[in-house]
Amino acid sequence: MTTIAQSVFCFLAGFFNFFLLYFRKTSRAYCKYQVVKYHSNIPMSPLTTHRLLTVKRKILVLDLDETLIHSHHDGVLRQTVKPGTPSDFTIRVVIDRHPVKFSVHERPHVDYFLSVVSQWYELVVFTASMEVYGTSVADRLDRGRGILKRRYFRQHCTMEVGGYTKDLSAIHPDLSSICILDNSPGAYRKFPHNAIPIPSWFSDPNDTCLLNLLPFLDALRFTSDVRSVLSRNMQALPETQSVQYY
Repeated sequence: MTTIAQSVFCFLAGFFNFFLLYFRKTSRAYCKYQVVKYHSNIPMSPLTTHRLLTVKRKILVLDLDETLIHSHHDGVLRQTVKPGTPSDFTIRVVIDRHPVKFSVHERPHVDYFLSVVSQWYELVVFTASMEVYGTSVADRLDRGRGILKRRYFRQHCTMEVGGYTKDLSAIHPDLSSICILDNSPGAYRKFPHNAIPIPSWFSDPNDTCLLNLLPFLDALRFTSDVRSVLSRNMQALPETQSVQYY
């Protein structure tokens, strides 16, 4: 009788351990692909509302390529994009009198990111790409919401050794209220205390960098000078990938 009871106990223990391992594995897989939203519509307390009214509305400058999107042209698939990966949209522009078709991939959660941060910041697009290309991409990302009206392009950049730099003072003379989200440290080399680095994105469907930034950007808008916060992070992300301009 004791032997039978021990056998039953061992069987139940083994079954329980198997079920527990399966549950943990399934839970990890579910959490990996679950879309997590940042609850930005929670009502603020009177004190928080008063604090926000005492500071200036901030400007968030957004880069395009490898920050919000990744693109390739006329079927020339770059090695960073898995063959067969469908694009989110295509644009057709004329460059040097030649028609060019671009396949554009949106960084995961970019639409939700823009809809949220546009409630907190004045958004400005600043890309080192050509205006004809940048305008088409910005129009598609805007989706008729009117949140990406201000735009700066290659002609507004300064060409220096190593690439293009972006002059934030041309957007607003008060640098205490402006920050830039860009994957290329060279773009903001003259304004490191206004920069929010972000890793370059090419094709990873599980990327959550934009979502991860929402709590930080929510808090940053309450400061009187963004540099007092951003200057603490002086280690810019390395440029491990080449920067492509169109």
